[in-house]
Amino acid sequence: LLYTIKFELRMKRKSSEINDPKEAIGSQSERKKKDKRMRGSVKKQKRNSTGTMSAKSSSVSSLASSVMSCDSVMTADENVPENVLDVTATVSSTKKPPPLTPRTSSLSQSSASLIKKKKKLLLAVEEDLDTPTNSPLPPPPPSTTAIDESTAELPLPPPIAGRSYTVSVALPGSICDNAQSPELRTYLAGQVGRALSIFNVDEVVIFNDNPGVKVKGSVFEGVTKRTNGNVVLARILQYLETPQYLRKALFPHHPDLKFAGLLNPLDCPHHMRATEQYPFREGVIVKRPTKKGKGSFVDCGIDKEVQIDKELPAGMRVTVRMDQECTGGKYYKGVAVSPDTPRKELGTYWGYKVRLADSFSAAFTECSYQDGYDLTIGTSDTGDCLDTAHIRHFKHAIVFLGGLQGLEPAIEADESLAESEPRTIFDYYLNTCPNQGSRTIRTEEALFITLAGLRRNFSEGGMK
Repeated sequence: LLYTIKFELRMKRKSSEINDPKEAIGSQSERKKKDKRMRGSVKKQKRNSTGTMSAKSSSVSSLASSVMSCDSVMTADENVPENVLDVTATVSSTKKPPPLTPRTSSLSQSSASLIKKKKKLLLAVEEDLDTPTNSPLPPPPPSTTAIDESTAELPLPPPIAGRSYTVSVALPGSICDNAQSPELRTYLAGQVGRALSIFNVDEVVIFNDNPGVKVKGSVFEGVTKRTNGNVVLARILQYLETPQYLRKALFPHHPDLKFAGLLNPLDCPHHMRATEQYPFREGVIVKRPTKKGKGSFVDCGIDKEVQIDKELPAGMRVTVRMDQECTGGKYYKGVAVSPDTPRKELGTYWGYKVRLADSFSAAFTECSYQDGYDLTIGTSDTGDCLDTAHIRHFKHAIVFLGGLQGLEPAIEADESLAESEPRTIFDYYLNTCPNQGSRTIRTEEALFITLAGLRRNFSEGGMK
């Protein structure tokens, strides 16, 4: 298109009236040199603007039509149209055009002015091809490493306050006797452990709901089976709650733990990695001689042992408050504290305790808390709907779940109870899954349903 416009310019110059042929011949050689220079600059600009030629075709065609309208009036003594002047005025020039060759006196004044306007219009076409403002290519994507100023300085979350209330769960160990294989029994215990840790249960009580089984402490007698479901469930739950780096020292090989390695880990906050830094850690007392008046050494799963302020027997599990200042030397310094300290001071969930009870009533009377349980909740499909219950404030709550036949048979089998009506024994007797679609709900399933339904009541009703 540009070459066509320039060819038409030369043809118009030849067809113009020239009085002096010799002067026209002299100016023709100069014009050829200038046209050659202009042709070279046009080719260079064309190579640079090949990527954007298609996007500018509409603007070029409109400008070319304006040029052709100028050609139609080259020979007439008329004024230049206003729309041509407007087009040339809106385009900013970055390169100065070469000076035009002076015309002879035989050219009319109107023809010379039209030629100048056409030259300016031609230069505007070239500059428009060079301008990258209307490029059809999308803008480059923003850098992924840029930091959003709106989120660059977010305030830190407020510290979590301590938690003084506790939540306990009581369930019979006979649920493991219903499993068809040791693998399924182990998996059932793993489901119970996951539910306890997910909902921040501080204590689990495994009571005996079979009157033919006699229990003394943690040893069950009077069973003809090779294994007892109460002991198996308690042992697996203790194994899961223990941090991984302490299990070898605290748990010898046992048939009940044969398939415990297949279970999903609890990954509780006190199951720390070696590189984690926290004010508290779990450890085990190592068998190492110490000087008189010095404390024992504890293996806390880090690069160096920790010396505490007390002398304790080897093999005992202990919670250590780490001394953040004494980090140098051959060992770290720490103080032995209660396992409840992280929960009371920082509100951090620090695992659950496992307790065995030889009967249903022993779950109440052998409470590990000094003041006992001030809130008792029983669960059954014949209880009141949980949605309409309003749980009062409490300090130590315990939730009871039944076995294969529910809580009623366990209450009736306990001879030490004067009352056999569940509604008079518990503060709340609730149905945590009303309108159930299945005839039966397994105990491990009811544990998830109950704790999920009571979670908000516990967080709001627990005494901080």
